[in-house]
Amino acid sequence: MDIKKAKKEIKNTVKAYLMKDSTGEYKIPAIRQRPVLLIGPPGIGKTQIMEQIARELKIGLVAYTITHHTRQSAVGLPFIKEEEFNGEKYSVTEYTMSEIIASVYSKIRDSGLKEGILFIDEINCVSETLAPTMLQFLQCKTFGNRKVPEGWIIVAAGNPPEYNKSVHEFDMVTLDRVRKIEVDAEYSVWRGYARENRIDPAILSYLELRPQNFYKAEADVDGIQFVTARGWEDLSCLLEAYKELGIDADEEIIYEFVQHREVAKDVAAYLDLYKKYQDDYGINDILAGNAAPAVYERIYRASFDERLSVVNLLNSGLDVYFDKTFVYHFIADRWFGFLKSFKDGMDGNGDYQRLYEKLYKDYEADTNAGIKAGFYTKKQEGYYIKLLEMLWKNKPFANNADEAFNQAKAGFDVWCTELGKLEEQTGAVLENAFDFMEAAFANGQEMVVFVTELTMDSKAVSYLSENKCERYLKYNEELMTGTKKAQILSMLEKDEIYGKEHIRDF
Repeated sequence: MDIKKAKKEIKNTVKAYLMKDSTGEYKIPAIRQRPVLLIGPPGIGKTQIMEQIARELKIGLVAYTITHHTRQSAVGLPFIKEEEFNGEKYSVTEYTMSEIIASVYSKIRDSGLKEGILFIDEINCVSETLAPTMLQFLQCKTFGNRKVPEGWIIVAAGNPPEYNKSVHEFDMVTLDRVRKIEVDAEYSVWRGYARENRIDPAILSYLELRPQNFYKAEADVDGIQFVTARGWEDLSCLLEAYKELGIDADEEIIYEFVQHREVAKDVAAYLDLYKKYQDDYGINDILAGNAAPAVYERIYRASFDERLSVVNLLNSGLDVYFDKTFVYHFIADRWFGFLKSFKDGMDGNGDYQRLYEKLYKDYEADTNAGIKAGFYTKKQEGYYIKLLEMLWKNKPFANNADEAFNQAKAGFDVWCTELGKLEEQTGAVLENAFDFMEAAFANGQEMVVFVTELTMDSKAVSYLSENKCERYLKYNEELMTGTKKAQILSMLEKDEIYGKEHIRDF
């Protein structure tokens, strides 16, 4: 199965294992909670889906790459303890708590989360001395003489033997105690993750044209040549930093991440072309509604690869606007919730500054707890920090209820005004993009790609669910059919992301 289906299956498994009966006991006892064993090629995002599942279920996560550990760190260090048997004293070997088990208890203590996932990566690639310990872990859910705490679900991951010479095959006894899920690398699935995490648009554009180069592992006389999802993501991070520094990435630099000589050469050539297309076509001018006549002349003569690259450049340019609008909505929605709590708490005693400060401190504590527990992505952490900054900046000082609330709400009103301007600006550039697409491609394949990309971008869908775009709906109706069309319309009907109708209540 693909990684997306694997994520869903693991998430459902965790939810089932954490179900409790009326007495507070787990419905599936620990002895029947088989650890999940995820087997798939390296670098396809196994760790990332664990992080996503933990965030979505609001549970803890402790992740270890076991190949970095020795038997002592996994089992614990031996020490001599004195025991008495039949009146005689004996020296007995005991073990300290495993570093891994201790990390689970530390997570419980620091986050307050009593349930979670213990994720052990590369479990079948350990040394000979550690292999028996891993078998014991999967079979008995213990490291040394310490059990994994109740409420913590074991998920382990490993690589198939064709990708790693140090892989140990599990015996039937072990496999009969786990839920084995085999995962394949599929670009169509990774693509959604890549868009959400803003992988460099040039890389995504390249992979749209060369999906067969997304994941490779080939052995030749010079050794193994490979390309992995992790390689693309790490290369994307470097390209982003290099852009800010004004540095170009050549073939040799790309080969450090895309370790397949032919693919690296192809990527380097495409990145040069992509940058040239960006300059030659004037993407910012197109989005501003000022496409030059020469641009249309060139696009008519262009190859399909070039035309598709221009479409991807347009989508990338729109992403900047969708992103910014999304952030403003994210903060506005939560700001509204805080102001509603403040208004509901006003009881006429006049001490509104103290009430506001208390609500702020509680909100700050909840936010920090969520950050510590790992409930937010790094970007979301930044959004919440910005929100806290704005909330404190707008602390009221009046004794009159109406004045105090208006003081607290003043910054929110300014924020919503800016949000309105952003929505108008985003709507304008989207219309300009459609103007260009219609003039250049009419109802061709390029329009299908353009509309599909909008539909696959969650932030674009968030914007479109609140701001009607007639041409998007028109082409969506014409170009999409059957189940896919129904899924898209369902996404657009959702209003849970923004809650914009609530913002207008004040």
